[in-house]
Amino acid sequence: MPKIIDGKAFAAALRIRIAKAVAELKAQHNLTPGLAVVLVGEDPASRVYVANKAKQTVEVGMNSWEHKLPADTSEAALLELVHQLNRDSSVHGILVQMPLPKHIDSAKVLNAIDPAKDVDGFHVVNVGRLSTGQEALTACTPVGCVMLAKHALGKLDGLEAVVIGRSNIVGKPVAQLLLAENCTVTIAHSKSKDLPAITRRADLVIAAVGRPEMVKGDWLKPGACVIDVGINRIERDGKKILVGDCDFASCVAVAGSITPVPGGVGPMTIACLLHNTVKAAAAIKGVKAPEM
Repeated sequence: MPKIIDGKAFAAALRIRIAKAVAELKAQHNLTPGLAVVLVGEDPASRVYVANKAKQTVEVGMNSWEHKLPADTSEAALLELVHQLNRDSSVHGILVQMPLPKHIDSAKVLNAIDPAKDVDGFHVVNVGRLSTGQEALTACTPVGCVMLAKHALGKLDGLEAVVIGRSNIVGKPVAQLLLAENCTVTIAHSKSKDLPAITRRADLVIAAVGRPEMVKGDWLKPGACVIDVGINRIERDGKKILVGDCDFASCVAVAGSITPVPGGVGPMTIACLLHNTVKAAAAIKGVKAPEM
């Protein structure tokens, strides 16, 4: 049987290591990492996600602040809150939950965050540093993908990787991270010719296109590692279920290792957010981040 990559278990183990790192920073440097999350509006999925972030932040021993603003909050008011958090020395990570209401320019808000506190890794400075091979705070989901791939495969040096999807949130940053791991990387997308043939070359497939069950088992090289980033809600047999961008039933028969949906990449995102917050706190303090 192919190896099912248990992202939930890996994330739990990562949080234990993060908690130890937080305790070390407290004991050695009197430093408690702090994460501030800003939620504008009442989007149900965002509310649940923000609550989970706060819970896990506290569980690893970090400070947590939630700023819940009404949906009609002005762009100017949101920017002023971001500037206040930039100036607050107890805050080491700032995350503004997406999506924002349509009257607010998301790019303007994301780029108002101090790059040193940009634990979501979306600021153009951090994106630029990543693309030029410099130390950077990097988007959480791509970091989680690479962690899971290394967990399954060990070193990634020399592997051929195909990333399906070219979004700024996952596709582009995960490609940069794989280049840093010495993979040969192809980014495939909606305009790519013969996507199945491209995918069959890959030792490692990162599926991040947002189309339910698009990648089929006959697209895969036998034994390939498949990291499925997709989280798609569909109706099947009268029930709403979550599926990935890969057709799990056919892919699991061919892959050497594969992440399930749910329980694969999803749990890694918050764990990597906490990981980034510890890194940011240590960098701002000017001390070495503990091993995590």
